[in-house]
Amino acid sequence: MHHTGGPGWRITMDCYGPLLIALYIRDVSGLGASGEPAVSSAVPEVHAASHHHLTAEVGGEPALRTEWEAWWHQLLRQYPAQTTELQPPGFPAFQNSPALRRVMQAHFGAALAWGRDRLGEYVRLEAERDLSGANRILADLVQDRELELGRSARDFSFSIIELPLSEPRAWFLEPDRMVMSMSLMEDPEAFRSFVQPVVEMLV
Repeated sequence: MHHTGGPGWRITMDCYGPLLIALYIRDVSGLGASGEPAVSSAVPEVHAASHHHLTAEVGGEPALRTEWEAWWHQLLRQYPAQTTELQPPGFPAFQNSPALRRVMQAHFGAALAWGRDRLGEYVRLEAERDLSGANRILADLVQDRELELGRSARDFSFSIIELPLSEPRAWFLEPDRMVMSMSLMEDPEAFRSFVQPVVEMLV
């Protein structure tokens, strides 16, 4: 996790394990652009499998999509707290989501391993950014806005959740968080185009 801050304000950037697992489950289920925000597919690619045999008796794909979207929404709303405990093999937290629970039971081990690999990659990426000073752009955005307004920033906190997504972009979630592709910072101008408007609003 990276923290940038000043008097009364703080910006954090982090990769969130439960969302990695949810992303894997979405893609392995072939649910495509589901949820809000409907982020792009994961990288490396997660190959979709048919789950008709698992979910047909509990509502099929429509039920699976609805249950997954509710879980995704909950994870984003409650970040960084993790209130849904993923406890195999029964996954009691999903007792009211039978289609999702069956898919979790089938793929949890692979999802967990995939997520751990992505978290390892993120740790290395953070270290590279620290060495290069790439994260400095966040403080620069705040300071530029302070100079423009002629005052100090208001008190605010802003969370950027980074995920390994195929599309280098970001999705703003009101009032104070954003989901972003881990690769977006490789293009400072593109990064600025997504983040600067939010920073300007918060400052």
